[in-house]
Amino acid sequence: MRNKRIVALVLISIFAIMFAFAGGSSESAEVSTSGRPVLRVAMECGYAPYNWTQPTDANGAVPISGSQDYAYGYDVMMAKLIAENIGYDLEIVRLDWDSLVPAVQSGTVDCAIAGQSITSDRLQMVDFTSPYYYATVVCLTNNNSPYASAQGISDLAGATCTSQLGTIWYDVCLPQIPDANILPAQDSAPAMLVALNSGRVDLVCTDMPTAQAALMVYPDMTLLDFSGSDDDFQVSEEEINIGISVRKGNTELLNAINSVLDTLTVEDFNRMMDEAIQVQPLNQ
Repeated sequence: MRNKRIVALVLISIFAIMFAFAGGSSESAEVSTSGRPVLRVAMECGYAPYNWTQPTDANGAVPISGSQDYAYGYDVMMAKLIAENIGYDLEIVRLDWDSLVPAVQSGTVDCAIAGQSITSDRLQMVDFTSPYYYATVVCLTNNNSPYASAQGISDLAGATCTSQLGTIWYDVCLPQIPDANILPAQDSAPAMLVALNSGRVDLVCTDMPTAQAALMVYPDMTLLDFSGSDDDFQVSEEEINIGISVRKGNTELLNAINSVLDTLTVEDFNRMMDEAIQVQPLNQ
């Protein structure tokens, strides 16, 4: 009997290990002390107004896993809404931008809600939900810049510029500026803005929410929006649609998140983003 019990315990342990490493399904999510599954959401926690780090839980910020800090912003607002509606507890995991997709692929996190464009390259590595935000590509320059009155990208000819590493702003948009002097990409959106504010570049390319948030911190900057003109950046819908990435084949979680997003409108997205912009910590 003892041998049978030992064999049974070994088999149970093996199945437990297999279950723990199965990944790719919300059924294998860890369970919190409340008894509910945990939704592990990755983001930079440094990309306002999408997400940022702050020292307190003000405005409903969420603790960052393994840290004394808290995360808030549009992405956290969205993560809280999704977790609540699908019956999960929420855990925020802070990762560098380049680590987001690998973490989703490996199952280290369940999803990334981090202002990611739904590009064909990313779709080869992860699955995406329907958009949870629709971005407009814009530029920022300083008020005293010769480019401050630009009416289209042709007016930006010869500009020294940069943007954030691994984004369509840097990879797709900046090369469309005639004779642009494109400097190395910056590791983060804040670093990109510092480069502009310090005068190291004439302009940066980003999206509308990031630019709007920047203007509240850097009032000497000017926003250049060429949308609706014939001299605008040429980007596909997939490049400006912002989605939530999940592990390939995790249709259960993908469908659950989409069921929540389906209840929201563009007006809801914009309202939430406006709220995030107003309470970003650099604006305090």
